[in-house]
Amino acid sequence: MMNIENYTKKYEDNPELEKQHELEKRMANAHQTGEDMSKLSEELSYYSTVATKVTQIQKAISEYEEAKELLNDDEMKDLAQTELKKNEQIITELDEEITALKIDREFADEDDMKSAVLEIRAGAGGDEAALFAADLFRMYKNYSLSKGWNISIIDYNLTEGGGYKEVIAQINGKGVYKELKYESGVHRVQRVPVTESSGRIHTSTASVAILPEAKNVDIEIKPEDLEIEVMRASGAGGQCVNKTDSAVRITHLPTGITVSCQETKHQAQNKEKAMQLLRARLYEKKKAEQAEKRSDLRSSQIGTAMRAEKIRTYNFPQNRVTDHRIKESWHNLEDILNGDIKELLEETRKLIQIKTLKESN
Repeated sequence: MMNIENYTKKYEDNPELEKQHELEKRMANAHQTGEDMSKLSEELSYYSTVATKVTQIQKAISEYEEAKELLNDDEMKDLAQTELKKNEQIITELDEEITALKIDREFADEDDMKSAVLEIRAGAGGDEAALFAADLFRMYKNYSLSKGWNISIIDYNLTEGGGYKEVIAQINGKGVYKELKYESGVHRVQRVPVTESSGRIHTSTASVAILPEAKNVDIEIKPEDLEIEVMRASGAGGQCVNKTDSAVRITHLPTGITVSCQETKHQAQNKEKAMQLLRARLYEKKKAEQAEKRSDLRSSQIGTAMRAEKIRTYNFPQNRVTDHRIKESWHNLEDILNGDIKELLEETRKLIQIKTLKESN
């Protein structure tokens, strides 16, 4: 039998309902006060959802208490036990849903609904690391397509074996950054390379970075701060390499950040894509500096501080994917690398947020 007293105390009041009523009044007067209607609407949606769930949980607690009183009645005992079990489930499920809503709000980021830039770079392991980088890119590409997002390559460095030394892509869609932001870090693979005749397992790595898309309003870039070069595209060879001077490299002189794009045969398009990447990198730098000034643990963990951390291992012999931050494993490695990562992303995001919340309190 559950410890109902903990839930009774936790949900004795419903402050979210009071907040809901306050926001409804402010919404009604917004045309006079000039308050931001979209922001008020967003706030109201959150508080009304939580308030409704708290009201439901209070009702379930009341029904649980009533059923408990009937346990000593022989005629009503079976019905009482059924009611107890039913309301136990309702209470625990609603409590989890309310907690999830509050955590999600606690970690809300102004960039959550934005598109994102995906950067994958091969690390230790030579050609095998480059092949693993290609596997990771395929994983994110397939997931993006399943979500209806549009993914386009900005820049890449392809090896003769078909792997990527580096691949950078723009993923356009609503909420891309929110779903993928915890993927930043070092990914590790353990498997027998196709070139390994003795069957020995190799360990290779690739780094992943997820940057929120930045607009002109987020980052101001002065034309005089840019050094722009055009060149012939390079690659592994073959017909895919452009024969014209269409590739673009841009250096931001104040920071020394350099970006390039050679994806299309049109110089203007490549320049625009390179500028998108530059804005994203400068925006990320700005956010990291702001988080550092605030000693903001949550922001810094989401940002560059997690880049050097080994976050996940893909173990082929054991058909296992393990996220080391949350100490959870999944045993469908092939499906995951083919883009079936919805469950993995949701579980990772939820447990990292809970862990970070505990550490920062």
